[in-house]
Amino acid sequence: MKTPLGHLGYCTNIHAGEHWAEHFIALQQAIPSIKQKLSPDAPFGIGLRLSNIASLELVQPERLREFQNWLTENDCYVFTMNGFPFGGFHRTRVKGQVHAPDWRTPERVEYTIRLFRLLTALLPISMAGGITEAGISTSPLSYRYWFQWSNRDERDLAFEATTQRLMTVVEDLVRIKQEEGISLHLDIEPEPDGLLETGDEFIEWFNLYLLPIGLERLNDEFGMSAGEAEAALREHVQLCYDVCHFAVGYERPEEVLKKLKDNDLKVGKIQISAALKATFPVEENSRAAVLDQFRQFNEPTYLHQVVARDVNGELLRFPDLPEALLAFDKNHVEWRSHFHVPLFVADYGLLQSTQEDITEVLRLQKESPFTEQLEVETYTWEVLPEDLKMRLNDSIGRELDWVLNEINTIG
Repeated sequence: MKTPLGHLGYCTNIHAGEHWAEHFIALQQAIPSIKQKLSPDAPFGIGLRLSNIASLELVQPERLREFQNWLTENDCYVFTMNGFPFGGFHRTRVKGQVHAPDWRTPERVEYTIRLFRLLTALLPISMAGGITEAGISTSPLSYRYWFQWSNRDERDLAFEATTQRLMTVVEDLVRIKQEEGISLHLDIEPEPDGLLETGDEFIEWFNLYLLPIGLERLNDEFGMSAGEAEAALREHVQLCYDVCHFAVGYERPEEVLKKLKDNDLKVGKIQISAALKATFPVEENSRAAVLDQFRQFNEPTYLHQVVARDVNGELLRFPDLPEALLAFDKNHVEWRSHFHVPLFVADYGLLQSTQEDITEVLRLQKESPFTEQLEVETYTWEVLPEDLKMRLNDSIGRELDWVLNEINTIG
């Protein structure tokens, strides 16, 4: 739905169903009632997530036409897509396999191009909702623990291989722009323990790998000058600002956005999400109590990376909650964990959320807009502790309503 800060919707990775038929049923059961409560008289925006299997099924003309008709009949539109999780994302152990297949593989390229072609087919409906450009978020190239990070040669080979594959998608986006006049962008989503983990790493990769490789590829394929090719890269490759991910890494929104602006890089969309955090008290029993509360969120489906801040201000990274729990010591001052928790809850007993980072990002967006797309992305409802679970549609509605209230009241 259109808001003063841009188009707002929720990511449908919240719904189980890796086949299109199952996912479509979930959308039909959830969206009309949510729209009626939040946007009864205006078009309702959707951030569509499709698994690889679902994308292969939806690309069939009859199914695509049926979905297009449903969107029109229900006054809905797709304004962004999530192309990060390739395979199963619910009721199965995901963990590090969320990155597979990574950007070294043709499967990731084919899947992403297919998503962009589907988005192109859906955009006429979206443009009626005021969309002028659209993007698809994707993985941060690969998973850091699949490489020997201390080996510079292996690191360079990983960046070169993933960037060459990614450029095949960029070339397709240039063709779409030339043929359809539609501006589409691939939004790289830095994540804890991704090959690209931080804002600084995204900027470094763009400047040291994407630009030189991309300039050569676009010149060879389209005869672009260096200036034309650089402009195309900056248009078609952007950053997905997942608020949870940056908060887990203790990255301040204002600083990240300034660095991006200084490097003339764009944000394709904001994924509105909150992480868990806690400051450890000095008293030993109180510290143990905080640790016990983190244990309640230790579940086996998703990665819940932890970044600890120690007494010297150093950041210590752990690949998942179990490793962090085992490694906890007296020097840890604060923990932040990659567990997407409900936006509308600030405190979880002795734990808190990074909700204030969302408010800060929205404030910065209001002061100086840097994207048109805002997508709520809390996908963990099925694995939350029992006392936090509620009916899914109610949860989605409450999150969107919380964001709308923040937008309306932000100073």
